[in-house]
Amino acid sequence: MPNLSLQIRQANVTDLAALQDIGRQTFVETYADGNTLENMVKYLEEGFSEEKLNAELQNDNSLFYFAEKYGQMLGYLKVNFAEAQSEILDPASLEIERIYVLQEYQGKQVGFSLYQQALAIAIERKSPYIWLGVWEKNPHAMRFYRKQGFVEFGEHIFQLGDDEQRDVLMRLDILSTNE
Repeated sequence: MPNLSLQIRQANVTDLAALQDIGRQTFVETYADGNTLENMVKYLEEGFSEEKLNAELQNDNSLFYFAEKYGQMLGYLKVNFAEAQSEILDPASLEIERIYVLQEYQGKQVGFSLYQQALAIAIERKSPYIWLGVWEKNPHAMRFYRKQGFVEFGEHIFQLGDDEQRDVLMRLDILSTNE
């Protein structure tokens, strides 16, 4: 059953500070236990810098969405198209780069609602498939995506500070949905 008080809205450059805050918080909640403090600090400084986020928010091939409830930020989504994708597997595909939800709201349909937003965008754009990378040490996320129908098709390296980490690449074919 949908959560009627949950709102999904597109973010823009005026949301930079809010995006920076929730991005850092959700990244720490998700990855701090499996990584060194030094690598986390380095990634948080670089990956969520004002300059980087501002450029991403202004990129026509990237979109951000916030999940909010009664004005409180619960999570966010980032999708990429064409050359904005972290790897260009197919310029017509859609990459879900991030679906991050505050720990206290995980399992409460927030991530699923953000995923539904990504799926709707892919269908509207007539993307043949959606793809993403999931850290191999994040079984919760892998289970979530498998439940949605995603299958593993490869891997890539995600650089976190000085640590090369393996991401499992997963995809969901949606071409039949678009026809």
